[in-house]
Formats: sequence, C-alpha cells, structure tokens
Amino acid sequence: MTTVQDAQQADIDPLDRIDRSIDIDAPAERVWELVSRPGWWINEGEVDPEPDLVLTGDEAVLRHPAYGEFRLQVLASRPPSYVSYRWVDAGSDAGTLVEFWIEPREGGVTLRVAESGFSGLGKARKDWLAHREGNVQGWASELGAARTWAERPGDAA
Repeated sequence: MTTVQDAQQADIDPLDRIDRSIDIDAPAERVWELVSRPGWWINEGEVDPEPDLVLTGDEAVLRHPAYGEFRLQVLASRPPSYVSYRWVDAGSDAGTLVEFWIEPREGGVTLRVAESGFSGLGKARKDWLAHREGNVQGWASELGAARTWAERPGDAA
C-alpha cells in the first residue's frame, strides 16, 4: 500500500527526512489511541493526558502552555496501523509531513515515525537543517514518552 511519503520520496533531499522507531509492549489499539491524537508529541517529555486540542474536521490546533500554538492537519488515517499529519510551520502555510506506523510484533508493537519536508518550509538550508536537528532529538524523547504512556498500567492516562 502506498503512503503519502512513498509518493513524495523521489524528490526529497536525504537530510530532509527523520526516521525513528521504538518497540512498545502494548496492544496496537492502545498505541493507536495515542498516535491518532494530533500533536500528542508536543509536550515536555511526557504525554499530556488532557491537551488543549481543538479539532475541526481534519484541522487541529494544539495550544501548549510552554511552547505556544501549533496547527496540524490530518492527512490519512487507517486504524490501527497508519496515520499522517501535516505539521504546519509557525507563520506560514508550509509544514512537514509526520507519519506513524504501528506494526505488530511478539509482545506488542513497533511504533515508527517519519518526518519529512523540512526543505519545503521556505527557509534557507542552514535554517531548515537546524529545525530538523531539533526534531531529530525531539523524536527520540517523544517515542520514549509514547512507550511510557502506552505501557502504563490500567486504562487511565
């Protein structure tokens, strides 16, 4: 099955993409509950159980008390295995493509994330590379937060 990323891959600078994954010892449905929530990854090291999130159709606005307002658009959703978002850059209509895959494995799932499109943000190369570098570090932290959230005991967030 072709994803949004597959269709665009041919023209992307190799530094224009971040790929990360983590094994999570939880069912796909629990991980889906998290990754299907736009902007869940915008936090301070742990998943916010009650984010200030407004959804209007496929558009979302997340307000974070420390980081400000973020605009996102849901592009594709195939529960419980794939979801993609456009993470709109502040002050523009350009954004990066953020994709999540949930893949079954013995004892749980592997959660994969890909973020691409930094070079299309309308910034100088050195600026989008700096933006990307911050997100490289961020995804390592956010996938850890996703694992902690999904592996928590019980159903309370």
